[in-house]
This record gives sequence, C-alpha cells and structure tokens, in this order.
Amino acid sequence: MTKAETNLTPDMNKMGLDAKRAFAKLRGAGPETRTKALKEIARAIEAARADILKANEEDVAAAKEAGLSKAKVDRLILNDERIDGLVSSVEAIAGQDDPAGEELARWKRPNRLDIARVRGPIGVIGMIYESRPNVTADAASLCVRSGNAVMLRGGRDAQHSSAAIHGAVQKGLEAAGLPKEVVQLVPPQDRALVGEMLGGLNGAIDLIIPRGGASLVERVQNEARVPVLGHLEGLCHMYLHPSADSQKATEIVVNSKLRRTGVCGALETLLVDRKVAEDLLPKVAAALEEKGCELRGDAEARKIVPSMKEASEEDWRTEYLDAILAVKIVDDLDAAVEHIAEYGSQHTEAIIAEDKDAAEDFMAQIDSAIVFWNAATQFADGGEFGMGAEIGIATGRLHARGPVGAEQLTTFRYVVRGDGQTRP
Repeated sequence: MTKAETNLTPDMNKMGLDAKRAFAKLRGAGPETRTKALKEIARAIEAARADILKANEEDVAAAKEAGLSKAKVDRLILNDERIDGLVSSVEAIAGQDDPAGEELARWKRPNRLDIARVRGPIGVIGMIYESRPNVTADAASLCVRSGNAVMLRGGRDAQHSSAAIHGAVQKGLEAAGLPKEVVQLVPPQDRALVGEMLGGLNGAIDLIIPRGGASLVERVQNEARVPVLGHLEGLCHMYLHPSADSQKATEIVVNSKLRRTGVCGALETLLVDRKVAEDLLPKVAAALEEKGCELRGDAEARKIVPSMKEASEEDWRTEYLDAILAVKIVDDLDAAVEHIAEYGSQHTEAIIAEDKDAAEDFMAQIDSAIVFWNAATQFADGGEFGMGAEIGIATGRLHARGPVGAEQLTTFRYVVRGDGQTRP
C-alpha cells in the first residue's frame, strides 16, 4: 500500500462515523422533517439548475473527447427536461408516505404480550455507481425518505455534475435542520476509495448497492465485506407469441429497443415464434431498420429478413446498450423460456400475446425481477412504477427484487409491549 493510499483510510473512516451520526439524527427526526428536507432538496436543485447544467457540459465534453460510446454519453447528459425530471422525482418522493415506522403486523400472545413488526431504515448505505448523474439525486432522495444515510461514490465521468447536484442536496438538508452528512459524496478520482467502502469502514456501512456494468457489480460482490444489493446488467428479452397483434407487437418492440438504448430496460434480444415469423418478423424488422437499428439474427431469421447480420453465440449474451438487436426464431413458448433461462440476467422480460393463458403461463415460468405482458420493457423503472425514482433494479432474490424505491430500503424489527410479564 502506498503512502497516498494509507492516508485515505482516516478520511474515509471519518466519513463513515459522520454518516452513522447523521443517520441517528435522521432516524429520530420523524417523517415531517424528512418530507420538509425533500421539498427543500427539490427547491435547491431547481435553484442550482444553471450551475448543474454548466457542470454537466464539462463532463459531457470530456466524455466525448475521451471517445465514450453514444450510449454512455446519453446516460451522462443533463438538459432542462432531465433536470425537470429530477425535480419532479424528488417532489414525488416527498409526497409519498414515509415507510419508516409503518406497522406491518401486530398480534397478542396468550400471555398478553403485544408484538408488532415495524418497518425501519437499514442504516448507512454505500452507493457505488457509474456515469448517471441523476442517480445522485435519486439515491439521496430515496435514502432520506426511508430514513437512511448514504455515502455516494459516482463515476469519474460525471464527477462535476454529481458534485453540483450533491451541493444542492446538502443545502436542502441543512435548510430542513438536518446534518448535511446524511448524504456524502466520496471523491471518484481514486479507485482505492471503493475498496475502503467495500470493507465497511469499520462497521459504519450497513449495505452496499452497486449500479453499473458487469465488471463493477462483479468486483463489489467479490470484495464486499458487508451485504450487497445487486443490480446486474439488463439483458432484456421479448417473446412474440403466435397470438400477438401485429401492430401492437411492432410498436412495443420499437419502443422497447429504441426509446432510449442506453437504459437497463432496453430490449436486447427478440424471440419470435416460428408459427408467425414469416408474417410478423418482416414488419417488425422493417420498422426497426427504418429507425437505424442493426439486426443480428440466427440462420432462420436471416432467411426471412436477409438484411440481418449473422448472430454469434456472444450476441445472445450481450447487453448492447446501443441500436442493435439480436433476433432468434423459437419453436414455441417453452423454447422461449428455455432461451431466457440460459442467457438472461433475470432483469426484465416480456411477452406480446392476445392469448391470456399463454401470457400467464409465460409470466409464471419466467424467473426475472420484472415481467411484462403487452407492454414495453422501457417501463422497467421505479418512476414508472410509482416509486418517484429508483436506486436501481435489484436482480437478486434477497433482500429486494425489481425497482428499489424507499420502501425497499427498509428492514423491520419487533416492538414488544408488556405489563410485567416474566418467563417461567
């Protein structure tokens, strides 16, 4: 370990201690104060709009100069519309019921003990994410709403944008009488700081949430010494059933793939039932190619649409995050399910079908965090689920699954009320 790396530890440990102290203040502040803080954060982001956009211009220019892909640059960009979205998301979260303190169940024992299961915050969350500056506001707001302190470590690509947003968040917290250390920003310049967070900062961090590419998530899962809430890549599939409506299928596929190619809910593999491939696939392919989407198909798909490029085995395993779509012809619903089970990342899948029984069968068999019937995969988003925003899409099975909002950032405890009982 170098001298520079050694000097990082005390600073990170201090941030951890500050976060624990801030968590105690936030937890005891009550829902009204947390709501006030969120409203103040929304106002502060609006007031800092010009500074945030200026900082973002610097990040975007550097990203383009560095040759980042179009998808990564798109994730990075903030404009007036996206700032409006940030403010609206924070306001929506402010309008939600506070999950901390919710009584989930209550019962009495024969010995008259009154037992309640009560929802509460997790503690201090370490959030490690890549080039999305909006995550800075989303994660901060969801943690405040759920009563958690958070240490944010964003990517270097978005460092100026994240810092500007973080400054506004801290102003909002202080305006509500809360310590600014409820939301801290870990400098992104040194990767060694990530290792410090994964070590748990001597027990200060209670949960790590990674949001980014497969390499980031893999590193976090391999090295973390605290629990991890995983967000894997979005290798999303859509199956066109023989009962699919042609127009509906075409519109949903195009929207799922091309609305925003750089989001984790973007469609990456299209599975077409052999019974309708000759009729349906040319229509869908034409609509996609007209909008500039490159298609890569198996041998049977290429016979039907000769303009497709040949798909390789790797294409079935690739999250493109670009205007590229893999296409495969399958025998039936069971074959579609088998393909998804083999190649999917358990993020989001969809079926297009007018046959209700087939749709229900597909959704019952698919073991992914989100499954859609006759709707675009781009709806795989916490805001669209009514959560205001999301920290990410959890693809594991514990402790949360799917979009992670304020409620998913809580745990529970038991509150037991007695009147003098002792155990014999």
